[in-house]
Amino acid sequence: MTDATLTRYRQSIDNIDAALVFMLAERFKVTQAVGRYKAESGLPPADPGREEAQIARLRALAQDADLDPEFSEKFLRFIIDEVIRHHRQAQEAGAEAGTPGA
Repeated sequence: MTDATLTRYRQSIDNIDAALVFMLAERFKVTQAVGRYKAESGLPPADPGREEAQIARLRALAQDADLDPEFSEKFLRFIIDEVIRHHRQAQEAGAEAGTPGA
């Protein structure tokens, strides 16, 4: 037996979680395209300057939203690391296929 208020809160959390999953899926579709472009263009899979700028930007957004900036940085770092892993895989696939610039 659950409380009606708790049930409404949980439904909201479930909706937010679903939105997060779909947003992450969209983000990864774009970053996979970036990875393919980088592989085709011979660009490195990681861009430390961009990463640091993004982390600083996200920390500021988190602070404005009353979210722990440390948490937001850890969250973004996890995503960035996964994106770089995908970019490296794209480069390896391009090198195996003989893609110019890979």
